[in-house]
Amino acid sequence: MNLRQVIQPDDGWLDAPTPGRVAGVALAAAAGMALYGFTVGFWRDPLMGVFVAVKMPLLVALTLLCNGLLNGLLGILLGTGLGFRQSLLALLTAFALAGILLGSLAPVTFLLAWNAPPPDSAGAAMAHSAYLLTHTFLIGFAGVAANIHLHRLLAAKSPTPAAATATLLAWLGGNGFLGAQFSWILRPFFGTPKLEVQFLRPDPLDGNFYQTVWHALNRTTGGFALPALLVILLLFAIPILRAIRAHHTPNHQP
Repeated sequence: MNLRQVIQPDDGWLDAPTPGRVAGVALAAAAGMALYGFTVGFWRDPLMGVFVAVKMPLLVALTLLCNGLLNGLLGILLGTGLGFRQSLLALLTAFALAGILLGSLAPVTFLLAWNAPPPDSAGAAMAHSAYLLTHTFLIGFAGVAANIHLHRLLAAKSPTPAAATATLLAWLGGNGFLGAQFSWILRPFFGTPKLEVQFLRPDPLDGNFYQTVWHALNRTTGGFALPALLVILLLFAIPILRAIRAHHTPNHQP
């Protein structure tokens, strides 16, 4: 297996979910996520970079393991014709593409961390908010690209476009919600300037991911978090909706 197969799989890619193929795709996802993760934590401290390099692949693994049965059942119930191993390979391929995209951005994000105001500077709080939002946007961008890629895989195997779209949205909802919560439990990723460097916080279940992003967005936009959030969601939704529409071709009509 090479990276080109992950980026541009053929229509029969999901027909052979062999252990070797699954392991190769998982390795590509983990390597890209780890490389990018190091640059995420590096701003706070190089040790934090090492911690995040471990936690980014761990986040993907926990999300897929906890949602594995549900994802497989949804793939069957919503009519894609995919089994459990094929569903796992499809989702791993999407995560691998996201990892490759984020890994390719690692030199840029490393320079961003290198040149940002240091954590002990007067502007550290604002820098932290901007840093958090920048990485949230980049991860969101990689996620959009990965889900467009995932819909292409589903459309190639599903008997109808509706089945592919329903499965994509169901997977996106479940994995997105659980992944966001796991990211909160596994915090810190960016490293709050006034808190010590540590692998996990002593209170991992206090608060939630969405509240933190909202506060950062509100601080950065000067109190205009709601309109900014709507614009961001629209920017992320448009390419996915366009990709879904593009895959509703006559070849998929029943």
